[in-house]
Amino acid sequence: MEVTEMGSLPKVAYFCMEYAIESSVKLYAGGLGILAGDYMKEACDNNYPLIGIGIKWKQGYGEQLIDKGSDMPFDAYINRHYDFLKDTGITVTVKIRQRDVRVKVWKYEAHGVNNLYLLDTDIDGNDGEARWITGQLYGWFGEERVAQEMVLGIGGVRALRALGFEPDVYHFNEGHALFAGFELMREKMEKGQSFKEAWENTRKEVVFTTHTPVIQGNESHPIERLIYMGANLGMNKGQLKALGGSPFNMTVGALRLSRKSNAVSDLHKDTANRMWRKVKGRSEIIGITNAIHIPTWVDSRMLELAKNYDDSAAAREKLWNRHLENKNELIDFVEKRTGVRLKPDVLLIGFSRRAAPYKRSNLIFTDRDFIEPLLKPGKLQIVFSGKAHPLDDTGKKIISDIIEMTRLYPGSVVFLENYDMEIGRMLTRGSDIWLNNPRRPMEASGTSGMKAAMNGVLNVSILDGWWPEACRHGVNGWQFGNGKQFRDENKCDAHDFRALKKCLTNEVIPTYYRNRDKWIDMMAASINTTRVPFGMKRMLDEYYTRMYIDN
Repeated sequence: MEVTEMGSLPKVAYFCMEYAIESSVKLYAGGLGILAGDYMKEACDNNYPLIGIGIKWKQGYGEQLIDKGSDMPFDAYINRHYDFLKDTGITVTVKIRQRDVRVKVWKYEAHGVNNLYLLDTDIDGNDGEARWITGQLYGWFGEERVAQEMVLGIGGVRALRALGFEPDVYHFNEGHALFAGFELMREKMEKGQSFKEAWENTRKEVVFTTHTPVIQGNESHPIERLIYMGANLGMNKGQLKALGGSPFNMTVGALRLSRKSNAVSDLHKDTANRMWRKVKGRSEIIGITNAIHIPTWVDSRMLELAKNYDDSAAAREKLWNRHLENKNELIDFVEKRTGVRLKPDVLLIGFSRRAAPYKRSNLIFTDRDFIEPLLKPGKLQIVFSGKAHPLDDTGKKIISDIIEMTRLYPGSVVFLENYDMEIGRMLTRGSDIWLNNPRRPMEASGTSGMKAAMNGVLNVSILDGWWPEACRHGVNGWQFGNGKQFRDENKCDAHDFRALKKCLTNEVIPTYYRNRDKWIDMMAASINTTRVPFGMKRMLDEYYTRMYIDN
């Protein structure tokens, strides 16, 4: 159902720790921020009554570069200045560790967005410790993280009040925003409501999106830490435990403090409900699949050519030539960044993911006897990119292993360091296929594949995240494997590699080199079958009809 009656829509405040609006504005780490940025843009495009609350990061997530001696990634941080931010003249106060911290409110008005407000503690009047709360995205230590989340949640609600924006709905995009719910409860209890009354009435105002399909990846803190930091806002240990358990789990707290929650794909809905099935008093978890802001990520020429596609030789030639233009732009980009000149007539695989073990960046290298005859003669070329979390040594080792592959197969394997939106945009437009091979069901959604699909870049993916909803095998892309899940990681990896090998050998590579007409037909189908269901307008409308409007 499409939302049409704008005047009757509820006003929404959307809380998120990161936003990717434009590549050079480093307020994001990865997928969560890119999704939130796309959401803000679509809301602006359609004039929906929604505003975003985030943080003005002094350094952001940091640059991640490769040490040329060890081939290991290292992290560097740069103080950033954004002159385009508008000073609202508003400052609010949050008490952190029994000290008043001043929080300045900036308005983001650029790059197609005018509905985003950013909170900043790096201002005069704060001591050095307080000024660095909004220094680096996702604090590396427990107390720092809690302080950042207090600024986002508590400071965010107080900023809304100062701005004069009275939301009907508070949307917490991940558990980082949970303390906004604490602030809403505090307001109610100060007016005389009991803890249970404030809890129940706050639930009526809050919705929550969970993105993390791994229990260990859902943040938790000792209750004593929350009290020491002042995040409890007067609530005692027993009350905190009733909300989030002990240790206090931010996702559990958000599930219990929201009227409705959602996962970010149909498969993730099932995963999330299994994960949190033992949480008493939690909200229902429905599935609303993620999407992308089409003007940001998709070549409009490819969209237009696919829209008018009629299987004729002329239509095929036009679509293929436009794809080659995008591919050559990627080739030029790669050469400028790395010195390696890839070949336009060789099948090019794009792979860009956060370097985490479950995403298995190096799965394709499992069997050298398989991959080497493809890479060395020049039948296949692969461009990788992605960052590891600054404290994730395992993720950094994965990147180092890929760098080793670039040494073994020079000219055929490339790694683009310091992943950002620009790299993502180039790869999802200029690759021939988009490889995705996480351990099912660990990929909650995965929007990079959507971007690739709408640019005519064919997905080659296991049935995880969004792909089970989109895949028409051999028509708009390929699946490999049968969706089987394993408890044993080694068995899972062996099973999925065999499936990947079979798919590449028997279907993908022969189609690319021997049946170009079918390949181009699949490109057109990829664009036409994904442009509407995985466009951000569908997602935005679905949030309004299924989450924001109190049915």
